Amino acid sequence: MSGSLPGAGSGCAVSRAEDLYAAAVTSDEQPAAAVGVGPWPAGEWPDDDRLDPELLRHGDRRNVVDRYRYWRMDAIVADLDARRHPFAVAIENWQHDLNIGSIVRTANAFAAESVHIVGRRRWNRRGAMVTDRYQHVVHHPDVAAFVAAMRSARLPVVAVDNVAGAVAVEAFAMPQRCVLLFGQEGPGLSDEARAAADALVEIPQFGSTRSINASAAAAIVMHEWIRRWALPQ
Repeated sequence: MSGSLPGAGSGCAVSRAEDLYAAAVTSDEQPAAAVGVGPWPAGEWPDDDRLDPELLRHGDRRNVVDRYRYWRMDAIVADLDARRHPFAVAIENWQHDLNIGSIVRTANAFAAESVHIVGRRRWNRRGAMVTDRYQHVVHHPDVAAFVAAMRSARLPVVAVDNVAGAVAVEAFAMPQRCVLLFGQEGPGLSDEARAAADALVEIPQFGSTRSINASAAAAIVMHEWIRRWALPQ
């Protein structure tokens, strides 16, 4: 199993990717709206080694919650690591699915422990909106390698696909420690992935289409985990 862990850099102020994010939230027709916060107000800077001097000096235009304004990237990752939830997310990546970035972004929003890319190493990061920098993203060359890694970590694999034999996700006894495995837009999970899973769940649907968008499905199932294990009962 090989990994790519974000947050090891210097945490310098405004990266090219973050510049692109700031540009993406405005349109050619609309005046540019202020994103984030400007430079630290006049006066002495706060004595906090989590803060980045360049961000304090120039402002913080990143897509981060207010809690992390002016923080270095590695400090944000360290803080997240102290409170991540004990579930992981995995995505099969055989067709360079454009939904992967959005799934990574949702995994970050729900503080998933890690994200696993199964198949092609390269994936379209645009939909992640830079959140992959704050998320532990691990690559597995194939389903067999992924399953072996999950067995070693004692993480049950909960596959998500609307096929015969799947259990409605709201009726499923979702384990607290698990990895939620999602397939490609259109074909869904591979036969090998479904066969290797410890459980198979689906999202009940009531319309005319066979399936819903892969990133939407991932968000629904991740929130179901949050509802079961992270929200007050």
